[in-house]
Amino acid sequence: MTDPTPPAPDAGPADAAAPDALPEDPALATAVLEIEAHVAQDGWDQPARLYALVDTAELVAQEPALAAVMEIDGPAEDGSLTPIEQDGLPPGQVLEDVLHGIAWPDSVAGCAAVIERLVLPPGVDDDIPDDPAAAELFAREHPDRQEVRMVAGVTRAGASYCALRLRAHDDEQSVVNGTELVPGLLQLLHETLHDTPPRPDENPEQA
Repeated sequence: MTDPTPPAPDAGPADAAAPDALPEDPALATAVLEIEAHVAQDGWDQPARLYALVDTAELVAQEPALAAVMEIDGPAEDGSLTPIEQDGLPPGQVLEDVLHGIAWPDSVAGCAAVIERLVLPPGVDDDIPDDPAAAELFAREHPDRQEVRMVAGVTRAGASYCALRLRAHDDEQSVVNGTELVPGLLQLLHETLHDTPPRPDENPEQA
């Protein structure tokens, strides 16, 4: 469901009015846009989702059974990435908090997250109550609130890409995409790729 709490200034969309720089990693951009289109099919008020991004060629070679289940015969092009959705979040936990405890193994080339948020216009930070319940009510009742779905992806090489869809403009033509639209979330995702990997007996691609 949509988290009504307004995000911190550096966690929300940097500028949803126009896309920024072209993707430095087209494979990542393709994966992020595929995730966005897939999630959009299920409508709004969805829980947060987390994906591992794995090299498609390596997935086919090393996990042929999983590739078969996903109906993947081979990479569409060199360097393509396949998103693998992870288990849902524990009840009551916020994705941003969960990311602090995640570390991907070397077999994961990148990761992506999907969250829905209420975003308030600039200049209202001082008016937001400190009490979480009051802040939630404030956000839900603000006349200029915007419901937005954010899809953010990163790779070990440092590339990033985002796709944003406003509920008020819920069509493919209105999806805004760029490299640094959600800087706070991107930073958290990058940190999960540069931490201590899980134990060898853990299956990272289904963590």
